[in-house]
Amino acid sequence: MATAAALVEEADAATAAGDLRRAEDLLLKARDEAPDDITLQLKLAALQRATGRPEAALATVHRALSISPLDFTALLLRASLLDRLNQPNAAEAWSHALAQKPDGDLPPHLQSVIAAGEARVEQWAAGREAKMKAAMAGLESAADAEQLRRIERFRSNVLRRTRPFHSEPTHFHFPGLVEREFYPERLFPWLERLAQATDVIAREMQAVMAAERAELVPYIQYADHLPLDQWRELNNNKDWTAIHLLRNGRRVEENARLCPRTLDLLSDLGQPHIAGASPNAMFSLLAPHTAIPAHVGVNNTRLVCHLPLVVPGGCWFRVGAETRYWERGKPFVFDDTVEHEAMNPTDQLRVVFIFDIWHPDLTPLERDAVAALIEADGIPGGQL
Repeated sequence: MATAAALVEEADAATAAGDLRRAEDLLLKARDEAPDDITLQLKLAALQRATGRPEAALATVHRALSISPLDFTALLLRASLLDRLNQPNAAEAWSHALAQKPDGDLPPHLQSVIAAGEARVEQWAAGREAKMKAAMAGLESAADAEQLRRIERFRSNVLRRTRPFHSEPTHFHFPGLVEREFYPERLFPWLERLAQATDVIAREMQAVMAAERAELVPYIQYADHLPLDQWRELNNNKDWTAIHLLRNGRRVEENARLCPRTLDLLSDLGQPHIAGASPNAMFSLLAPHTAIPAHVGVNNTRLVCHLPLVVPGGCWFRVGAETRYWERGKPFVFDDTVEHEAMNPTDQLRVVFIFDIWHPDLTPLERDAVAALIEADGIPGGQL
């Protein structure tokens, strides 16, 4: 009896000679010999499609997917066959296929198929979105800004334009805390006072930058042998630097002495006090055309506040699925244990004042417990 490989070779010769029926018979025999060969299954499906038998081809593709459910080529073929058969689930099949698209360059013939699939999925999503918006119109008109933002994100997640992000601290995870990417301003009434102090804080920042004894250091500093490859390009790199006023609970006198009003403002904003970890406060300087890669922070019991001071147009900051453009004098609070990244695409320096605060869900006793644990562990978990 011929081996599967010999039968496939013979089928290829029959295909080249234009005898497609014989080629299919040979591939069916080859499949009997090698039922788990997904490449053989897809070759057979393609031949069945070429001979005008999309139902048979779809059945073969389903057999291939039973072997490897996430095979990208099989999923693409399934989606195209469902489209050809005018099946209502074709667009969703395209969505499933595109979710498995491999990284890197793809052959030109696949690129055109993918482009067509992406257009098909977008058309499908737009139709679904229109129906959803119509059904929710009355509710959205009655929503406040925060509710509307959450409702829109709910819809975006369902349409798979965004995905859920969660707090994933590298060291310290306190259970049961509310997870938000950006936090609503109503939770922090002092944000308005901070915004009003923008000019004062900016002047003190300029004084520090002009001082001869100012301590300006790379934001990322670690030994080259440590397993932190995401930071490699920025490690000890002055494209992203910091002027620390408070660092891991220590006052950096060279800088702090020039920022008395800034530190006075921070004194009643609810910063954590954890020996060796916090409070933290700094001016973060991001050089022109510098990207901060996606990363997460170390401790979900604190949140981080940004007050933009020097912000050329176009500088952006993403937390989870939401991207914001920094605007001078408009502070915000976010959870840095949710994946975040930043970019200064301009020709100018970007400067943001950054400090940490307690997560508002923690009770006073829980704050004490967090401080005791982190101090005992000896890891600077509050480090920005």
